[in-house]
Amino acid sequence: MVAPTAPARPRTAAPDAAAPVRMNRLTADDDLFLKLHDLYGNALVNQLAWRFDQPVHPAVLQRFHAHLAHGFLARRVRTTAVPFARPWWVPAAESIPLARQTEPVAENGVLDWFFAQSQVDFDPRTGRVWRLSAAPTSTGGMLLSLVTSHVGADGGAVLYAVGDAMHRLDIGAPLDTETSSGGLVGGTPPGLYRRHIGDALGQLRAAAQGVRAAVATRAVKEPARNPRPAEPALPLPGRHSAADLVVEVGLPEWHSVAVMHDGTANGLMIGVAVGMLGRSGRITDGSTIRVDIPHSMRVPGDPRGNATTGLPIAVLYRAGELTDLAEVRVAVKRAARAYADPATTPALQHLQPVQMMLPRFVLDRFSRTAKAPECLCTNLGETGRAVATLGDVRARSVLMRPVVCTNDTELFRRVEVGLNLSWSSDGDTVTLAITGADPDRFPTRESLRECVAAEFRAWGLHPTFWS
Repeated sequence: MVAPTAPARPRTAAPDAAAPVRMNRLTADDDLFLKLHDLYGNALVNQLAWRFDQPVHPAVLQRFHAHLAHGFLARRVRTTAVPFARPWWVPAAESIPLARQTEPVAENGVLDWFFAQSQVDFDPRTGRVWRLSAAPTSTGGMLLSLVTSHVGADGGAVLYAVGDAMHRLDIGAPLDTETSSGGLVGGTPPGLYRRHIGDALGQLRAAAQGVRAAVATRAVKEPARNPRPAEPALPLPGRHSAADLVVEVGLPEWHSVAVMHDGTANGLMIGVAVGMLGRSGRITDGSTIRVDIPHSMRVPGDPRGNATTGLPIAVLYRAGELTDLAEVRVAVKRAARAYADPATTPALQHLQPVQMMLPRFVLDRFSRTAKAPECLCTNLGETGRAVATLGDVRARSVLMRPVVCTNDTELFRRVEVGLNLSWSSDGDTVTLAITGADPDRFPTRESLRECVAAEFRAWGLHPTFWS
């Protein structure tokens, strides 16, 4: 399934500034990411990254930052003491300033520079949930990074906010929250206590309905994940940075290989991921792998920070063979149909209103046994085309990816994190971000690169690696 592509500019009409103030409550996903942020800090962030062959004018960068600071990303969380009433979003009163590095980044240091931008302290309660940073390159170009907290924005939200800011920059629009995408963030209308009481009662009803639906669908099973093998356990430092790579492949070549194997562009990404997991030794011959595929639920004018669901599928790994892309295509379609029908949606999905009511100590207990996806494959479609031009400078490459931040090595092992892939295209080139987060299978970027290169050779793909 494909996550949202950024719509071409010009943007959808902005919210009506004369409309009454609307309260925008946190969704179950927003709430979960907020609680995880409180537990683990910035363990996972999203990054939109640009590589330019020439620098963008400093005034354009500053104006772009200012439009973002008045737009869809500029939000902060407000909470209430009314039991069971959900927190809500209001416009942020502050943002992290634009970070401009003066020292040029060498060509062999591009990946390291982009990863370093993930080292930022976000605070959803003040609105410091995104950071824009730029650096010149040794070849006369420029790198630009937008890192965002997952609490307030999924990939679709980031693309919408960036597209709107670029459009307002293009037309010389004034800095304004109400008439930009920031108007969707919402605010605090009158009658707050009454609204909280109403929301609390609504949440109690939703929880009761969710429990009934969960009982009715208790026989619906999701694909099981494979436990992470305990061995080998490499002698690694106490802190670990996940191995990350970015590769580019021509879009015609990618489509040609997919069609040759009776698959789709999305299926080929999944097939490559499954093959890499097998090559790493994380799974054994004949294993059925759970692959989680984010799928956007975002609609025009959607105020939600997170509007994505996950479609889990089971994919068979056969050592020495390429993944069967026809089987993958069937599995994806089956999962999409199942999740579209509440009667065939797994019970846990119905319990999201209950999840939002869980107190912190219960979540702490659950977090000790929570597991990360063993294989996460995100297809962002042709995102690069609509957000590639800033001012009058077009980027050579545009990348969007989740970044697994540096953390305790034992945490990586305990949550059993595996392999993450993120696919996007500008209409000519496929850009694939790959993170091997299992510290004992992918201890270094070099080990991940060897695995990627071998798997791509097996498919007849010719990647160009970022350095």
